[in-house]
Amino acid sequence: MNMLHAAVLGALQGFSEVLPISSSAHLILVPWLLNWPESGLTFDVALHLGTFLALTLYFWRDIIELMAAFFDALASRSLNSQAKRMPFLVIAVTIPAAVIGKLFEHHIEAIFRSNPLLIAAILIVFGLLLGAADMLGRKRMVLDDLTLSSAMTIGCMQCLALIPGVSRSGITITAGLMLGFTRESAARFSFIMSLPIVAGAALLKTLHLFKHGIPAGEGLPMLIGIGVSAVTGYISVAFLLRFVQRQSLSPFVWYRVIVGTGLIIAIMAGFKG
Repeated sequence: MNMLHAAVLGALQGFSEVLPISSSAHLILVPWLLNWPESGLTFDVALHLGTFLALTLYFWRDIIELMAAFFDALASRSLNSQAKRMPFLVIAVTIPAAVIGKLFEHHIEAIFRSNPLLIAAILIVFGLLLGAADMLGRKRMVLDDLTLSSAMTIGCMQCLALIPGVSRSGITITAGLMLGFTRESAARFSFIMSLPIVAGAALLKTLHLFKHGIPAGEGLPMLIGIGVSAVTGYISVAFLLRFVQRQSLSPFVWYRVIVGTGLIIAIMAGFKG
């Protein structure tokens, strides 16, 4: 992989992993449209590490508070406050996606990775679902109102993010809005609950990379991918959390519908990538 490809894909990962537009769809469709080669395991590691760094840097205070609350709950053997319950809720919502991902990730990838038409359709369908949730959701609840049942509902919906075109942030924000949470609360919980999943994915892929070694010439593109993904991811988190305080999610819905529709038209017209 050359440095230009690394920078472009790193930026795509940083922006599209955080914004509700599907990073997996963009990382499949853009190389397909430009006829670029597969990025491979090395760059996959770079993208996950970059995203993890971005989320960790932005939410470092939340992470410290969650860790302190976790140990406080263990020491007191009590879950008598929302602060003490929150780390356990984050752990609980991680379980469905981790289990489903372990069992079906490779099967899902085999089905969707080579089917741009299907990915384009999924971009549209789940974009419209996000728009409906944003329009119809009550938007009254905040994170202090989060219960185990509502958290697990969001966690189970997160499993759908294994499908390219769905978007992890998109589907979890959609679920939060459907349950009545404000846009900001739904987005913040979406990012916080993604930390264990992103960290786990980065760790597993890094261990696999160490086992097989970094291919010759891939070291610098990998570092570029990590850096660009981390910077753009941080910018995206900050932007989205401010944006949803004042604006609806309709720009992202329109983006998904326009991109998906354009791809379907292009494919139906005979474009093959």
